[in-house]
Amino acid sequence: QVELTESGGGLVQAGGSLRLSCAASGQTFSMYSMGWFRQAPGKEREFVAAISWSGGDTYYTDSVKDRFTISRDDAKKTMYLQMNSLKPEDTAVYYCAADNSISNSDAYNYWGQGTQVTVSS
Repeated sequence: QVELTESGGGLVQAGGSLRLSCAASGQTFSMYSMGWFRQAPGKEREFVAAISWSGGDTYYTDSVKDRFTISRDDAKKTMYLQMNSLKPEDTAVYYCAADNSISNSDAYNYWGQGTQVTVSS
């Protein structure tokens, strides 16, 4: 089992950058594939990015490609989401998730509590 805690959210102007972190507890972090999801007010939760357990495979939703970068540091048991060129439509609560298999669906077993990202125009 793994517990996840997001941090790094905040308020930023359009065009700015933020780096989200997802810190994990437990001994088996390196065995999990990880994902980032987001949920804007009044909308369903959507996939943002995912990274395989090895770090060798990454996936992004089209709207964040070339702006966001997902990465992981197994020694620190932490996953990151570097977000550049932020847009107001990126405003949402961002959640990290972990599971045995990489996926762009929300069928992950473990979830963090979320961190708010607000992009002002």
